Amino acid sequence: MSKRLLKSGLIVSAMTLVSRVLGLVRDVVVANLMGAGAGADVFFLANKIPNFLRRLFAEGAFSQAFVPVLTESHAQGDMDKTRELVARAAGTLGVIVTVVTLLGILFSGAVTAVFAAGWFWDWLNGGPSAEKFELATLMLKLTFPYLWFITFVALSGAILNTMGKFAVSSFTPVFLNVMIIFSAWFISPQMTQPEIGLAIGVFLGGLVQFLFQIPFLIKAGVMVKPKWGWRDPGVVKIRTLMIPALFGVSVSQINLLFDTFIASFLQTGSISWLYYSDRLLEFPLGLFGIAIATVILPALSRKHVDAQGEGFAHTMDWGVRMVTLLGIPAMLGLMVLAKPMLMVLFMRGEFSPHDVHQASLSLLAYASGLLNFMLIKVLAPGYYSRQDTRTPVKYGIIAMVTNMVFNAIFAWMYGYVGLAIATALSAFVNMALLYRGLHLQGVYQVTRQTISFVARLIVGGALMVAAILWADKDMSVWLSWSGSYRALMLAMLIGLGALVYLISLFIMGIRLKDLKAATD
Repeated sequence: MSKRLLKSGLIVSAMTLVSRVLGLVRDVVVANLMGAGAGADVFFLANKIPNFLRRLFAEGAFSQAFVPVLTESHAQGDMDKTRELVARAAGTLGVIVTVVTLLGILFSGAVTAVFAAGWFWDWLNGGPSAEKFELATLMLKLTFPYLWFITFVALSGAILNTMGKFAVSSFTPVFLNVMIIFSAWFISPQMTQPEIGLAIGVFLGGLVQFLFQIPFLIKAGVMVKPKWGWRDPGVVKIRTLMIPALFGVSVSQINLLFDTFIASFLQTGSISWLYYSDRLLEFPLGLFGIAIATVILPALSRKHVDAQGEGFAHTMDWGVRMVTLLGIPAMLGLMVLAKPMLMVLFMRGEFSPHDVHQASLSLLAYASGLLNFMLIKVLAPGYYSRQDTRTPVKYGIIAMVTNMVFNAIFAWMYGYVGLAIATALSAFVNMALLYRGLHLQGVYQVTRQTISFVARLIVGGALMVAAILWADKDMSVWLSWSGSYRALMLAMLIGLGALVYLISLFIMGIRLKDLKAATD
């Protein structure tokens, strides 16, 4: 199991790396074009809403419910029944998401009012953000169809992942980044409102992703004609699992949208600063956390179907070890190098040193919760693979209420930075509850070996931070350097930190065998 999981994880991580690097290039291009002004705030809001719904209908709740049911069907060896399940699931989901997409386009003003109440209030009263509300309403009509495309992209990806073909779905997001970059370079400059060109890029990116996966579905023999199947037994099972998962798996996204809602009442730039810091957070989260979660969900589902309780626990333990190995240095690195990273990536064009400082504060807060975000991605499949979606929902509700309480406290004290602090704290609450639930159910408990492993990782991370701070005693001089020299210095600091971390782990006795599960 461990070799297969490690290979699959490396494939997904490699493809995700390409996508995430292009995603950073996309953000650099957008920052250069838009900075952190009103237009950027509007684009990020118009892009965030369909992406939130994408997590509900596609990558989040649906995938977590669909993969275990599809795995169970596929394990029976009857390909005709598997194709029938795919057809019924695609048809039913397709009708629902088509209705939601059309409603979103028709009532984009109402949707904007819900998610950006501050702008809506200004629009009603002739305030300074009235134009933001009008522009966001228009742009949502362009970005909302992305939800339809990406839902079928996620469905296709879940099917291919279940069959062990992880590379296709991991590479697909590259096309969204390519189309937004293309639009920023060639469409936006031709428009009086360049942010509209970016919205067109989102639409085109969804279309290209949708078309890209079709040949692979045909090759795998699962390109079927969608059929309505609301009462089909397989679909009934999926929607029974999905309904509670709609909330549970999307808690972090709901928290981010709640941040956006409050940020619409704050100073111009708040949404953009939160966006840029969140994007840097998403890089290691997607590269490591989501990649590992992607490969262990089908593996856990197979272990559950085969009633391999010990193998299930070993797979969970492997996932925890991997995310802590990668998550601890990523978290500490983002915190200690927040300003240099933002300078190197975004400080050009309309993105000013002031924007760097403001975004670094929210990045520091977000980064403190990175390891918890990653652990959530690994612990949640421990429930979904056993077709238990109710327990994560219960914990999700607690975490979301906690986030709202923390928002009320910290946003009043620290503005937009308080929103990031609240999100990080609620992630810890969610992670702790998920682990406690698995422990109480007798499904998974961290072993002594893993505790020792993590303790050594923490020591290695501390030494890494010390080395970086020693090498870069005065960060105030970064503003006086050229862009290329800043990039060189950042690369050297990252390299130094990684080297110290790896050497420290080696000295403390960590070897490749510590990353392998005990069973196949």
